[in-house]
This record gives sequence, C-alpha cells and structure tokens, in this order.
Amino acid sequence: MTQARLTHPMTPVSREHEEAASSADFDEFWEQSLAEARSFELSVRIDRIDSPVKTIDVFDVSFSGFQGEAVKGWLRKPKGLSEQAGAVVEFVGYGNGRGEHIDSLLWSSAGYAHLTMDTRGQGSVHSPGHTADPHGSGPSVPGFASRGVTDPSDYYYRRLIVDAVRAVDAMRSLDGIDPSRVALFGASQGGGVALAVAGLVPDLAAVVAKVPFLCDIPRALTLAESGPYMEIVKWLETHVHREQEAMRALSYVDAVNFGPRATAPALFSAGLRDTVCPAPTVASAFDAYAGGKELRIWKYGGHAGGGSTEDLEVLRFLDAHLG
Repeated sequence: MTQARLTHPMTPVSREHEEAASSADFDEFWEQSLAEARSFELSVRIDRIDSPVKTIDVFDVSFSGFQGEAVKGWLRKPKGLSEQAGAVVEFVGYGNGRGEHIDSLLWSSAGYAHLTMDTRGQGSVHSPGHTADPHGSGPSVPGFASRGVTDPSDYYYRRLIVDAVRAVDAMRSLDGIDPSRVALFGASQGGGVALAVAGLVPDLAAVVAKVPFLCDIPRALTLAESGPYMEIVKWLETHVHREQEAMRALSYVDAVNFGPRATAPALFSAGLRDTVCPAPTVASAFDAYAGGKELRIWKYGGHAGGGSTEDLEVLRFLDAHLG
C-alpha cells in the first residue's frame, strides 16, 4: 500500500477557473435553488421490504428533491440500532442508480444507518435506478454531463445536487437518527456531489470524497482521457463558440467553488493513474476545501483508488467522527 497526505496542491488552481468562478451570485444561485426545493414538503416515505438479509432492516425510501420531484433511495439499518444513531448518506457513481437492496451493505454492517440516494435519470450501467429526470435539455452528447451545459439553471448537475441536499434533509428527519452525526460518502460522481453538499449543508459530521468527479473542471477537461469529462470535451469540440457559456455553467457545480464554504472534516482520495478523474483536479478541490482534511494518494491506483484497502481507512475515518 502506498499513500500520502498532501497539505499543498499538486498543481495550482487554474487561472481560467478562478475567472469563471468569480461570479458574485454563486451563493445566491444556490440559496435560491435550495429555497425553491424546500418550498415543497419533504414528503419522506419509508416502506420496510421483505428481505432475506438477516442482520439488517431494509426500507424503500422516497422524498421530494428538485422542484418537489420524487427521488428514490434505500435505507439500511442494523437490527437493534440504538436511538440517535450515526448515519451515512451515499451518492453513487456515474451511470449508476441505487441498485438492489442487497448491494452496498458495508456501512450498515459497520453499525450505521445508511441511505443510498438514487440518481435521477441514471441507473443503467452497473446498477439499476428507479428515479426519472423529467427535464429536457438542449443539444447534448449522449450521457448526462453536457445536458443543459449552457445555462446553470438548466444544467443537469444542479438538479442532482439539490436532490442530494434534500437526501440529507430526509435522513436528518428520520426517527432514531442523530442529525448531528450524519456523514456523506461518494466515489467519482458521488464524491463530487458529496463535496458540493458539504459546501451547502452545515454541521455535517464528516465527508468522504473518493476519486471525486466535478473537481477543477477546466483542468479536468485538458487532463481526462476517458469518462464523463470527455462528453463535455466532445460537446465543446462541436459547439466551439459556446465555450464561455459552458464554462460559466460548470463553475456553479465545481467542487473547487464549494470548498471555501465547507467545514466538515473530509477525507479525499486520488489515484495517480486515474484517467477519469485525474489526481491534479482532486488536489485543486482538496486545496480549496476549508474544513479539516486529509488526502490519500494511491501511487499505482486508477479510478478504483485504493480499493478495499481504502474502504478500511474510510471505516476508521467514519468511526473517528461518528463514534
């Protein structure tokens, strides 16, 4: 195992990104987005399902996300979980949905209540999803990363980030959950979403961003060789005269810009051989993050980061902050 802690970025934050991110209405944009979502009832619904899993209770969950639209999830709770339990809210990777209820049992096996949020419109690559995205967009490259990319209000990731904030609201509203002991976990797309939520939701107990997407996006578009960044690259290749519009919209969902607003202790990771979410982009988000933070570098790791070895470190990190 090779790992390191960095207290400085591997490369400086790009000047082009700083200009795109200097919009004075960043905070207002997100305040209005969340106020609009919260004008709808949270409408949390929890239905216990019959499962052959013997040690964990599983619930089919729905709550109101962006514009009050229903978002699905799985809630897993260890049997006999004490009152005022610690909890983990998970956001999943690109193309994936909440999966099957027997997937992702690690966090509940470790003793935490665990909510896996479905990803609107996705869920057909490695795991199925059950939440629609009823919003259309202008011309886009197949996938999700370029949908609505010329307008921050219409951009796909605005909707997904609002859903994610509401997922935290839903978890904190549940009986038996200590609202002060809620942590976030995400890998790749989920890691980028977790970092965005960390900048929007106060008093989180901890944040884990494993090989996160949506970090220093201008630099990522020059370094990535595969994955969803390439959808944006392809879109810009075709819509070459709309680069300024796209970069402005992307700046509203970039983890670098949420970082100064985040306070929860965070664990980042990056693989030096990652061609999907290149390590220098993760370093930029790490450097911008205002809360206590650690960064694990996996010298030979690709987009899987440190694999199960990293999962063990994450469990120890969560135990330290959730108890």
